[in-house]
Amino acid sequence: MRVLIDICHPAHVHFFRWIAAILEQRGHEVLVTSRDKEVTLRLLNEHGWKHQQLSSASKSGTRGLLWELFVRNFALWRKVKEFRPDVMAAIGGIFIAQVGYLSRTPSVVFYDTENAKLQNLLTYPFASLVVVPNCYESWVPRGHVRYQGYHELSYLHPDRFTPDREVALSNGLAISGETFVLRVVSWMANHDVGERGWSPDLLRQVVRYLENKGKVILSSEAELPEDLKSQSYRGNPAELHHVMAFSRLFVGESATMASESVVLGIPAIYVAQTGRGYCNEQEMRYGLLRNITELSYNAITEAVEIMLTVPMDEMRDRHRTMLDESEDVAEYAASLIINQVISESTVESDDY
Repeated sequence: MRVLIDICHPAHVHFFRWIAAILEQRGHEVLVTSRDKEVTLRLLNEHGWKHQQLSSASKSGTRGLLWELFVRNFALWRKVKEFRPDVMAAIGGIFIAQVGYLSRTPSVVFYDTENAKLQNLLTYPFASLVVVPNCYESWVPRGHVRYQGYHELSYLHPDRFTPDREVALSNGLAISGETFVLRVVSWMANHDVGERGWSPDLLRQVVRYLENKGKVILSSEAELPEDLKSQSYRGNPAELHHVMAFSRLFVGESATMASESVVLGIPAIYVAQTGRGYCNEQEMRYGLLRNITELSYNAITEAVEIMLTVPMDEMRDRHRTMLDESEDVAEYAASLIINQVISESTVESDDY
């Protein structure tokens, strides 16, 4: 079986890393198509993945995103005609869904972001199968499937990832005392249209506040102000998860990194105006995360103080409960991709 995996964001590299390995171990041929966004290409190269770049992320807002949609769809169409995959898979999946519909190639779309309304409208009707977590809170098409877990469990489950303290130290973890990881984003993704993030002043205030408690490592998609560059993460992007796994707390406006921290057993505070179903579940069901929609110093620091009062032993117990109740997401996703080809072949056979 030939599988095309479309990688459009750094997080997608992590999600599909073990899925692709499982597929190849079972004798299937995997082709990776890529998109130049942040450190996506670097991560692919460092993991030793052969990939074919089809486009670069637009930096000019909605108009640029629409132009990239046209350019990338055309490039993907040509690649499908050349590789002739039996199935395509992606997170978000707007490109594989549309090209798959036109080329009659089955597409499996994994997604967990409810507020990407325009993208979902342009994706879900064309996808062969949409796969979402149980906690997903928005509209999905008929025939979708749900599972208990999160995207981040595909690559950070203890069976697949073992944090290494020496690696963490070599990438900036404090030798002694606590480490706090902060993340700010560029707000240039399609699901960020109309959003606004932290102001530079708010970021400065939170950094100074956390510096009184330990070392601050600041990860940012956008260029940082000069006075904050000394806190910028300077390690290997592929090894940041090791740092996160030994940190005391995550604070930031990246839902993905907040969930990554939770999956690693590290408490997280997600600070953004729009939420995610998985962040809501991680707060309400497991108490491993706090959602803050008010972009203010007082709201953020109050949440930090609350999370720091919970003993880490209690956090570890909550983390174990979460893991016990979740799927092996990589195994689950690989099986879904394979079964989608089988089900499509059965339908075609019945039609014939």
